[in-house]
Amino acid sequence: MKYFYIITNRFKDPDGVHTRKIADYLHSNGAECVCQIDQEEAFKDENESYSDVSLVPDNTECVIVLGGDGTLIQASRELSDKNIPLIGVNIGTLGYLTDTDMERFKETATCLLNDDYETDSRMMLDGAIYRNGERIFSDMALNDVVINRNGALRIIDFDIYVNGEYLNTYSADGVIVSTATGSTAYSLSAGGPIIQPTARLIMVTPICAHSLNQRSIIFGAEDEIMIIMKDNKSASGRKTGSIKSDSARVATFDGENFCELFTGDRIIINKSQRISRFVKTSRISFLERIRNKM
Repeated sequence: MKYFYIITNRFKDPDGVHTRKIADYLHSNGAECVCQIDQEEAFKDENESYSDVSLVPDNTECVIVLGGDGTLIQASRELSDKNIPLIGVNIGTLGYLTDTDMERFKETATCLLNDDYETDSRMMLDGAIYRNGERIFSDMALNDVVINRNGALRIIDFDIYVNGEYLNTYSADGVIVSTATGSTAYSLSAGGPIIQPTARLIMVTPICAHSLNQRSIIFGAEDEIMIIMKDNKSASGRKTGSIKSDSARVATFDGENFCELFTGDRIIINKSQRISRFVKTSRISFLERIRNKM
């Protein structure tokens, strides 16, 4: 690899110290590197997006994402059409998805420059929300699509269908539909299993289900998950503050983009045709990484 682009979480590297260190090292070893923080267009809008696909040069061979898992997930979503491999440099907290950190970056960069690396392909999800037969919202997710309550502390009721066949009716705090990559995110906190991240599957994990036998269910990658929002029986006809019982639910994609849900809405989730490609230079195995993070 010779042509790099660096996306920086400007809240975690506000002065660009880490970014400059990486760019200087790559330049000193004959590589070309464009830094997002040097592009004025990247900061024309006051928002929390760290990447703008239109600013990534066409000859880029690898995108270096400087931040944490959240920054890497955002970049993977926004750059998915580019099909450029990404590598995460952790300056955040947990860092399940990132490959390296600042202490080991020179070693990592040497591997990239010498083409001594592997590339993992990660499955993504497409989700669409329908209301009265009309699609009102769609997005994609690397980790998960989460349906839960919005503000008021009450359970929500929903039906789940798989490939058009009824599975079950749930009363719960919500439900997480995740990829294998997302198995170490919110799903894990909700009691779901840890899954090898390159596996192709869709996992459904209820959140605090009001039943003794509700567990995660794993489906094939080609299966279609449909969730239909029902009346909230426990809150029917009531209001809590200014939130109506019929609108206190929301679908969130990778913890970022969201859409408010109402009774009768259908959420359909499938495997996306797009994937995320992560560069791997670390010799640490998935099992060792899990041990170190626990």
